[in-house]
Amino acid sequence: EVGCRVVLQGLRGVHGVLRKIQCEVEYEVEGFTQILVKYSTFHNTEFIPQYGKQYTAIAQPPDARTMPTNNAQATPPLSGIQVIDRAVALLDALAREKEAASLKRLGLETHLSPSTAFRILAALSEHNLVARDAAGRYELGPRLSQWASRVRAATDVREIARPIMESLRDALGETVNLTVRQGDEVVYIERATSSRMMRVEQVIGSRAPLHVTAVGKLMLGEDGRAAVADYAERSGLPAFTVNTLNTSNKLLRNINQSLAQGYALDDEEAELGVGCIGTLIRDASGNAIAGLSVSAPRERRRAEWADQVTAAAAKISAALGYRG
Repeated sequence: EVGCRVVLQGLRGVHGVLRKIQCEVEYEVEGFTQILVKYSTFHNTEFIPQYGKQYTAIAQPPDARTMPTNNAQATPPLSGIQVIDRAVALLDALAREKEAASLKRLGLETHLSPSTAFRILAALSEHNLVARDAAGRYELGPRLSQWASRVRAATDVREIARPIMESLRDALGETVNLTVRQGDEVVYIERATSSRMMRVEQVIGSRAPLHVTAVGKLMLGEDGRAAVADYAERSGLPAFTVNTLNTSNKLLRNINQSLAQGYALDDEEAELGVGCIGTLIRDASGNAIAGLSVSAPRERRRAEWADQVTAAAAKISAALGYRG
C-alpha cells in the first residue's frame, strides 16, 4: 500500500539522495535506516556505486506511530493554494531553527511526508529561498535576506525621512509625500500634511501609475529606455487628464529631461488642478529606493521649490549612507 516503510540494511550514517533501488525512490537518506516509498512489495539487493556497498531493501508494514499524519489534516490550507501553504510552513519551520535542519526534522515539524517536503524544498532552493549544506541539511536562503533588507530599508527611510519632510513642509507650506515603487505603481507610505485650508493630501497606502507622477517617471527612467518602452506597451499609458503623457515618445522625452535636471514635474498629469515636484532617494549602494515630492494646487506651485526638494532628498539619502 502507499506509504510502506522500507528498511535499508546497513545504511546508517549515509547522507545523500537515493534516486533508485529497484523502483524510483526520491526521498532523502539522512543518517537513518528508513525512508518512505510508494510501493507495497519491494525486496531486492541493489549496488550503490557511490557508497561501494550492497544494501538489502525489505518492505515492511508502516508503523502508525512513526508515519507522518495526513497532510490535509496536519496542514490545513490557509490561502486555498496548498503548495504555497506548505512552502510557507517549511520556511516558518526553518526560521524557528537555530541551525540547519534535516529533512526528517522538517517533515516532523510541518507534518509533511519526506517526499512532499523534499520536492518543495528543492523548488525553494532553486529560487535561493532555501540553502542546503554539504551534509544535506536545510536553512533559510540568501534571497530572503535580500527581501528583508528591502523591508528594513522601507522602515528606515520612513523614520529618517519624517523630520526632514516636516521641515520641508514648514518651509514651503505644502504637503510633502514619501513614495516607493511596487511594480508599475508608486505607493504613498508617509506624508507631512500642510495645515492650509486648501491643500493636496494623498492617503497613505494609496497608489498611482508610474507615468502620471513626478517620482514615478524618475523611477521608470532609472531602468533605462527599453524598460520605459516595455512599460508603455504593458500599461497602455492610460490618460487621467488631458495633460497625461500617453505616448511612449512624449513620456521618454519628459523622463530624459527630468533625469538630466535631477527632478521631475507633474503638471496636472494625474489630476487637474494639482501640481507636483519630485525627486529620488538613494540608499548606500546608490539604488533609488524611494521618492520625495511636494504637492500643491497648480497655481501655488513654484519652480524654485525644486532646489529645496532635491536638497531634502539628498539629506535623507546621506542619512541612509549614500555618498554620491
